[in-house]
Amino acid sequence: MTIFPKSAVVGLATCISLILSAPAALASSHAEAPFIKTRPALDASDFYLFSSYEPGRENYVSLIANYQPLQDGYGGPNYFPLNPEALYEIHIDNDGDAIEDITFLFNFDNGLGNSDQGFALQIGENSVPVPLKNIGQLGNRDNQGVLNVNETYRVGVVKGERRSESPVWGIRPDSGIRRFSKPYDNVGAKTFPGGYDNYVKSLSNSGEIYYDVKFDQCPEGAQHGRVFVGQRKDSFSVALAEIFDLVNFVPLANALPDSQDRNDLADKNVTTLALEVHKDCLVGEGNGVIGAWTTSSVRNTQTISTDPSYRFPIEYAGEYTQVSRLSNPLVNEVVIGLPDKNKFNVSEPVNDAQFANYVVTPTLPAILDILFRDAVGATENIAPSNLPRLDLVAAFLTGFPGVNQMATVTASEMLRLNTGIPATAKDEQSNLGVAAGDLAGFPNGRRPGDDVTDLALRVVMGALCHPIAVDLNSNGEAGDAGDNLGICSPEDAPVGNAPFTDGAPQNADQFNNAFPYLTTPVSFSK
Repeated sequence: MTIFPKSAVVGLATCISLILSAPAALASSHAEAPFIKTRPALDASDFYLFSSYEPGRENYVSLIANYQPLQDGYGGPNYFPLNPEALYEIHIDNDGDAIEDITFLFNFDNGLGNSDQGFALQIGENSVPVPLKNIGQLGNRDNQGVLNVNETYRVGVVKGERRSESPVWGIRPDSGIRRFSKPYDNVGAKTFPGGYDNYVKSLSNSGEIYYDVKFDQCPEGAQHGRVFVGQRKDSFSVALAEIFDLVNFVPLANALPDSQDRNDLADKNVTTLALEVHKDCLVGEGNGVIGAWTTSSVRNTQTISTDPSYRFPIEYAGEYTQVSRLSNPLVNEVVIGLPDKNKFNVSEPVNDAQFANYVVTPTLPAILDILFRDAVGATENIAPSNLPRLDLVAAFLTGFPGVNQMATVTASEMLRLNTGIPATAKDEQSNLGVAAGDLAGFPNGRRPGDDVTDLALRVVMGALCHPIAVDLNSNGEAGDAGDNLGICSPEDAPVGNAPFTDGAPQNADQFNNAFPYLTTPVSFSK
């Protein structure tokens, strides 16, 4: 069976005037723009969209947004709450117009114990509030009286434009309660003597670390899902320091075998917002392909209070304004030009035409040519010559016909997932996704184990100009000369088949086989 109809792919060339941008990705998105660097609690670091591969969850889609990157386990005493004055959102486009049709909205509240006065100790004749977030060990909901800050959240659904109506809040189906507990961060073994994830499970209504949730805005039969909000180990693996030291390594697999020692995020945590939603709630009237992205927003007028309380150090007013945006990884970090980084974060996919030059004439291949021409034994320019880069347009802006392209194509930067393609079981996944013949992987959505650093290095250097490991011509052999997408030719990409890598391993074995898939956060206190 032909997976990618060549006529449809080649037809992209006639649509060049419609190209809207989203640059090729390289890795994760950690503090990628000047403004968001100053607002870490609002900074989206990774976004995942994939058909759930947990056994028995075949009709569900997992959407995972990580925020507040580069968390150190020793980051006390305040650790890493999310901003209670912000809106954290996951948006779904299911008709191809690059405008959200469904938004899942998270709203947080961080209240002090003791009726917002905080816990106090009697010191002499005075009752004095304590400086710490917990004053005893935590293990189950019966001893929450020792937790001085109670982080809670609501998660709701908005249909249509994100500010068109008030959200309909999801409820716990066992009780009807619409408020959920965000677990305290993993501060160490003494605070959680029974194990951190056992503590997290004690808060939920499912017996697992997630909550069962019901969304009344979803169609009948598709209203029940799952939600998890809390700290997890950073799900991304990347040689972050060397990449930003002018890519201070030779990025070839034969010179740089994978090693966990190269993962600069191995001891970092993130705050995860995860949903598992029945696909019938997401696809609408479309062709089963959805696009998705995550954003955070705060009110556009902020005044530092001269008499700050714990809850209100800043006075907020005005309309909500988006300050962070993420779908494909590291779009803003290494491809968007410095003058436009803040602008990209406040933009929406439908308006991505303003960034077109960054993808159709990308600078990253030219930088890699400067740095690595000698390393790959080349005497001439190794950057792909097929300008404008329609291969990158297909990978990141439109999707591939027959795989993850919507019936209506509006080129724009978002992750796209074909919900009709079955998930690949954890032990059968290829971390190189579609390029290795695993159609349930990146760029058909993104799973935690997809090695998007290696993939994006290869794609940006022209891997899609060479045959891919899918039997496009139905001759029974994947990866032969007849399995070229037809967008560009091998001659356009002299090193397009080189095994580019950063040497930091990323694969499904690093994750759990059940929602929310990401693993227990790192603690420095043993």
